[in-house]
Amino acid sequence: MVNFKENEELKTLNHSCAHVMAQAIKHLYPQAKFWVGPVVAEGFYYDVDLGDAVIRDEDIEKIEKEMKKVCKSGKRIVRKEISKEEAKEMFKDDEYKLDLIDGLEDGNITCYEQGDFTDLCRGPHVENVKLCRNFKLIRHSGAYWKGDSKNKVLQRIYGVCFPTPEELEDHLKLLEEAKERDHRKIGKDMNLFMVDDLVGRGLPMFLPKGYTIWQELENYIKEKERKLGYLHVMTPCVGTVNLYKTSGHWDHYKENMFPAMEVEGESFVLRPMNCPHHMMIYANRMHSYKDLPIRIGEIAHDFRFEASGTLKGIERGRHFCQNDAHLFVTPEQIKEEFTRVVDLIFSTYKDFGITDYRCVLSLRDPENKEKYHDDDEMWNTAENALRDVMNSIGIEYTEEIGEAAFYGPKLDVNVKPAVGNEYTLSTCQLDFCLPAKFNLSYIDKDGEKKTPVVLHRAILGSLDRFMAYILEETKGNLPTWLAPVQVRIMPVKTDNEELMAYAKSVQEKLDDKYVRVELDDRSEKLGYRMREGQIEKVPYLLVIGFNEMENQTVSYRLHGQAETTTMPVDEFVEKIENEIEQKLR
Repeated sequence: MVNFKENEELKTLNHSCAHVMAQAIKHLYPQAKFWVGPVVAEGFYYDVDLGDAVIRDEDIEKIEKEMKKVCKSGKRIVRKEISKEEAKEMFKDDEYKLDLIDGLEDGNITCYEQGDFTDLCRGPHVENVKLCRNFKLIRHSGAYWKGDSKNKVLQRIYGVCFPTPEELEDHLKLLEEAKERDHRKIGKDMNLFMVDDLVGRGLPMFLPKGYTIWQELENYIKEKERKLGYLHVMTPCVGTVNLYKTSGHWDHYKENMFPAMEVEGESFVLRPMNCPHHMMIYANRMHSYKDLPIRIGEIAHDFRFEASGTLKGIERGRHFCQNDAHLFVTPEQIKEEFTRVVDLIFSTYKDFGITDYRCVLSLRDPENKEKYHDDDEMWNTAENALRDVMNSIGIEYTEEIGEAAFYGPKLDVNVKPAVGNEYTLSTCQLDFCLPAKFNLSYIDKDGEKKTPVVLHRAILGSLDRFMAYILEETKGNLPTWLAPVQVRIMPVKTDNEELMAYAKSVQEKLDDKYVRVELDDRSEKLGYRMREGQIEKVPYLLVIGFNEMENQTVSYRLHGQAETTTMPVDEFVEKIENEIEQKLR
């Protein structure tokens, strides 16, 4: 999927198309007032106040029709410079533009004119509106003015524009593919999770089948960690404000946290991260250098106040569960432990068939130091140490300025999903800061107190996001070991006692081997039940008829395949037990 912000030609074209859309909307809704219309990764949008009018799906086609008229007019897009006073006069009846103007520095302001439409804009733009003719409006939603929930909700309309109709058609096909792969659609079809506004936006609830997948992911990663010497803990999902003042989150991360709660004269907050709790666990007793490394892991519930416009199913929510761990090491152990973390990331990716990813060394922005812990020497030491380790173990990576955590640099592993733009799945961060803030120590071989170094790492990232990624990559066709229902048994006649008794005996044999099996004994026709099993993406659909009963066999159809295979019951049980045990894809 193309990223419109990273392609200068597309960025300029889509910026101009946003103005074409705004002009068309102004023709249809003369009362319209516009806020901003930027280019984003997936195209462009414009936020508009239409007064009492509400954009509905059927109105989008009407706007597109008017946009085509604007493009056919062939008007030039002309850049003009005006003074701040002239701009205020031009937009004197538009509170949104006046707010923008007030935020600009004194001096000339640029605006762009195309026929009867003029808007404030830095540009650049294409020369003529006719170049914007290959467009499509793709969706609409609400958005708070300035992203602040205290402000009015504006209407946001998204679109895309390409130089040629062929490129537009190809992109629209990708968007259709994205709809089919969207984990929110798959989650609904497979009854995995739900979100309800009464509970709260960004607060997904896992249904029984979705929670089964979640538990399998939890068991998978915890077993791998146990074999590597991790010690798993459980900590509360709240902490005092003082805890987060000590860690630095209150100074550097407060805007992403839920508001504090006052209880009996003390301030508490939902935790956005688990580092402070794990620091306190380490500090619970004195440690010798012989104890290190200490690897503390947790599947932890975290809460972050994400903007409503960024929420997306279980991929990005306000509550999530993180596969978190903190490794307390001596400086001499950094390379070995970091290497073990990288090996764990890559072995996990191999197990799940993840091959399209890239490694990023995320560094602080030295021009924007207020975002980070203020210690230049610490930052230089940490960044050089992490760079040296990554070079020594041969990781190919790119460096990105300004993407570090506030307490230290990190390795981010970004995946490229089948559709959509890349995002971070796994991370490993090097931290000299928090151990010092919490006065952590160990006794070295000379009997002196030393401060440990901490590696923060998340292999699956959040289990929620990892599940969303896997659902979209597989289109919900999960490997048998991960599927919420692994086998569904469907007798051809549910009103025949003898046949039902045989079907139940097959179910019991599978139950005995801990296979997740369902018996579909509803009276609906077999074809209907088979189609439903396909929609729910059950790996094995077993059909039990009189021939199967007589020969002590089962006939099964693998999801996505048309042919049916028949084999003895015990042989099938052994086959699926082996498939689950080996976690075959």
